[in-house]
Amino acid sequence: MPSAEQPSRRTVLTAAVAAAAAGGASPAAAADSPERPARAWSKASSAAPSMAPSGLVDNRAWLSYTDWRGGAAQGTRAVTGVRPGLVIAAAAGTRTYTDPHTKKTALWEYATWTSPVHELAVPATEAVASWNADTPAGTWLQVELTGTYSDGTGTPWYVLGRWAAGDQDIKRTSVDGQSDGKSSVWTDTFSIDNAASGLRLVSYRLRLTLYRTPGTKVTPTVWRLGAMGSDIPDRFTVPASTPGLAQELKVPRYSQETHAGQYPQFDNGGEAWCSPTSSQMIVEYWGHKPTAAQLAWVDPDFTNPQVCHAARSTYDYQYAGCGNWPFNAAYAATYQNLQGVVTRLGSLTELETLIAAGIPAMTSQSYLKSELAGSRYGTSGHLMAVIGFTADGDVIANDPASASDSAVRRVYKRREFENVWLRTKRYNANGKVASGSGGVCYLYFPAELSAMQLAALAAVGVR
Repeated sequence: MPSAEQPSRRTVLTAAVAAAAAGGASPAAAADSPERPARAWSKASSAAPSMAPSGLVDNRAWLSYTDWRGGAAQGTRAVTGVRPGLVIAAAAGTRTYTDPHTKKTALWEYATWTSPVHELAVPATEAVASWNADTPAGTWLQVELTGTYSDGTGTPWYVLGRWAAGDQDIKRTSVDGQSDGKSSVWTDTFSIDNAASGLRLVSYRLRLTLYRTPGTKVTPTVWRLGAMGSDIPDRFTVPASTPGLAQELKVPRYSQETHAGQYPQFDNGGEAWCSPTSSQMIVEYWGHKPTAAQLAWVDPDFTNPQVCHAARSTYDYQYAGCGNWPFNAAYAATYQNLQGVVTRLGSLTELETLIAAGIPAMTSQSYLKSELAGSRYGTSGHLMAVIGFTADGDVIANDPASASDSAVRRVYKRREFENVWLRTKRYNANGKVASGSGGVCYLYFPAELSAMQLAALAAVGVR
């Protein structure tokens, strides 16, 4: 995908092509509990990466005690327990950070952990990191990536996110303007500038920097760190899959449109909140909600205040939106024993595998109104929650771009949905070539998983 197209792939609903029908999606909107068998604790493979059946996606995650012991630590240490993690043991030094969004300068203690080199089973044109962490008040973290190209040269260290669960210490942010002439970072995505040249990312390391207020003992705890590398070919259409499942998960339904105008400082209010609204639906499917204290800032007259909380908690102050992919996954993981991962899938068959195991998914897609019957709008990038399949194989989705909570459940034609989700190229309303997500999705799931759920995640390349 051309790098210039990358920012448009995010989850901001653009203006609809035409006004929505009554009871459906709103008109022109915005700017750019299943049965669970016996449990098993999810554990990372410390050897080979996990590859999706398509052979186009490579996932690697560090989350076991062995994983954390295997990296290069400067001031950090691995901790054991039912959910192993990484914490600050003793500061490696201090740094001054000036928040670009508040202009506040503060001194922070820091410690670092650098992963071993990961050789990509799929030499990649793109890479997206994911992390799951707890950042108490007075702490935050930074995630970086460096790698080696197929021509033998190396990338610089790229910042993939400066993150905290709250916004009282720093404003979570992506970092613009990062490029070496061969690759660039577009909000949350490392991307080869000219994939047609054949250049690829063949290996990488990730670096965590954990920050805290000097002189304190408080520390972030990181439970999961990883990245998804992929090489999805340019394609306007994708092969059709054969229906194989009829099942629907009971997922709460929330409309982003009922929040229109609320808290416009977070990307124009609810009309651009498809990503956090979808995230909140899945978080609650797994039995979690914000506490009353966490919601105390929300106007008590607003319904579903947890959606407002999700928007604030995923907002990227540089991107000026709530659609940062890793920030949404990290938000989900702020809830006890919940994990969040950004990945790509290769077909609706893979989604069926997840649904059969009780795991819904949030998918990112872009399309004209005419390309997805029943959507009643067009979008350059939109997130919705896929919750099941009909007997005919069509997709059942909780689409937050709906006029009310009761209108959120939609059924989309299988062939149409599969194509608008998995393609990397499309024509926009002006007839110009634009980009598609290439199968991007968020997966949220418990740290404690059934054997069936573990197998389903492994089948789609996630551990």
